Amino acid sequence: MTDPVAFVLSVVALLAVPGPTNTLLATAGGLGGVRRSLALVPAEVAGYLLAIGAITLLLRPVLAAWPEGAVTLRVIGGVVLVALAIRLWRRGHLDSGSDRTRTPSIRAWHVFVATLLNPKAAVFALGIIPHLGGHAPRLALPYIAAFVALVVVVACGWVALGSLLRGRDRARVRPLAIRRAGALVLMVFATVLLGSAMWPAA
Repeated sequence: MTDPVAFVLSVVALLAVPGPTNTLLATAGGLGGVRRSLALVPAEVAGYLLAIGAITLLLRPVLAAWPEGAVTLRVIGGVVLVALAIRLWRRGHLDSGSDRTRTPSIRAWHVFVATLLNPKAAVFALGIIPHLGGHAPRLALPYIAAFVALVVVVACGWVALGSLLRGRDRARVRPLAIRRAGALVLMVFATVLLGSAMWPAA
């Protein structure tokens, strides 16, 4: 996709779609506010860049020779999301009665792993970022730079959206509710991912 306008619109549209990474960012924003949660944005950028690079250079030829590998990746991604959801749910239970509710339980490695396994990375690598992995990889550099900038902007938007859920009047209740909601959304995405691996479309 070499048209700059189409590229930007496609990247923004895909990044804006709710998913595991966006759920974690919004949850972090709701728990700790914008300033604390912005430290998670570089983890999303790193996760996407590593995933896109790996898909382009390593996984594309492997998956071409071994189609079942895509199913294996979906299973791994689903299991990781389940583990993150359980951790987030349990953390909400442990912290619900203490002053620690004001401390975000979303860590950078949570965001990094969720992004690394995010199916959106495959769409970016194989269908949106042009020239990636071709004979002129340097032509992709401006698009990669624009992609990184868009990731940062959209990620900040999700953090800000999550911060709107913070309530000063019921500070002890809202963090628990935010954690539980985030855990449930992650579990939904995990179920979809595992379901697509177990019952692929005909």
